[in-house]
Amino acid sequence: MYKKLIPCIYLHKGNAVRGFSDNTILDTNPAALGKFYGDNNADELIVYDLSEGDAEHEEALDLIKSICAEAEIPVIGAGNVHRMEDVKKLLYAGCKKAVLNYSREENIAITQEVSLKFGKDKIAACISDVKEITENQELLETYVEELILVRERCIKEAVAVSRIPMIVSVPEVSLDKILELLSRENICGISGYAINENAKELLAVKTLCQTNGIPVNTYNAKFTWDQFKLNSDGHIPVVVQDHKTDEVLMVAYMNEESYNKTLETGKMTYYSRSRDELWVKGETSGHYQYVKSLTADCDMDTILAKVSQIGAACHTGSHSCFFNEIMQKDYEENNPLRVFENVFAVIQDRKLHPKEGSYTNYLFDKGLDKILKKLGEEATEIVIAAKNPNANEIKYEISDFLYHMIVLMAEKGITWEEITTELANR
Repeated sequence: MYKKLIPCIYLHKGNAVRGFSDNTILDTNPAALGKFYGDNNADELIVYDLSEGDAEHEEALDLIKSICAEAEIPVIGAGNVHRMEDVKKLLYAGCKKAVLNYSREENIAITQEVSLKFGKDKIAACISDVKEITENQELLETYVEELILVRERCIKEAVAVSRIPMIVSVPEVSLDKILELLSRENICGISGYAINENAKELLAVKTLCQTNGIPVNTYNAKFTWDQFKLNSDGHIPVVVQDHKTDEVLMVAYMNEESYNKTLETGKMTYYSRSRDELWVKGETSGHYQYVKSLTADCDMDTILAKVSQIGAACHTGSHSCFFNEIMQKDYEENNPLRVFENVFAVIQDRKLHPKEGSYTNYLFDKGLDKILKKLGEEATEIVIAAKNPNANEIKYEISDFLYHMIVLMAEKGITWEEITTELANR
């Protein structure tokens, strides 16, 4: 287990604001802010929903869903929890955990119910006073995985009375204070203003933690530079892929310094042979490549880098450098996810640009009830086909069902990425 650095986003009226009682707007695009934190080596992200009223709360849930999709790190959802349904909505939005506010009696009352329903690992408790721990000790230990201490003044007492793992929220503090807190056995992470304000320096903070014997999540390479087989110039080629789509983005070269710099910063850094200098991808354009993984081939003479690409990888403005088609034979795409994505794209296009005589447009025109009726009919056809000996019939019925399901996804604004992310998290 490692200690975590966890920034937080306070959502108010569609914006990220400074804090619980300070509505100063920090960012009008909370999802982009979440991605920024994820790309800069944060381990998790806490999102506090400070909305007022049901309509604003529903808008906040949509924002939390976007943040979960963009951040690419686990998100903990907090705020506006009153009943089990609110916990379910946070988890369905993509949150790793939902937080119960222990200053509210109704949150304490539903602890056992939501923990048994969704799992202890999905539930955290927000603590603002140590008595909220002492008065509910057994309940917390049985049904809650971790505590989030939102007031610095209760940290010392809380650590003394409970062994439940704690995330502590602290204001701007010295690095020595951060090290002191993380060295405590049951403090598993630090959040709050201290982390938000140092978001660009999280890797440096982690390096300092490692130096002081505190386990943190960093880029630890299994191979040193001298283990690679280099070309005659002392370089190694790097093939770069988009980590979500596996699309090849570009090919570049590394020397020893750029390799070590990539590991140190988490940003893809290359050696420019034409300029004879290090080249941090995106340093001038803003189109950074954040490392997701580095893998060497069987001969140890090429590196495959999977990255989170900001903007375009190519200097021409193209997402990928590979767009000059030399030749292509006719072939059928059989990558399952790409087939699904292609069908989804056609259905989305029909919705935006209706085509006369299109069955898909007929379904959209008839509305949700018609789509659901057809989906139910196709599900029944699968059951009937499964009772017959011919497997081909099942194949046809499943295909019909999936088509109508994709129409429903387009109607409700759900993407394949959301579905596959949800499946991967189960």
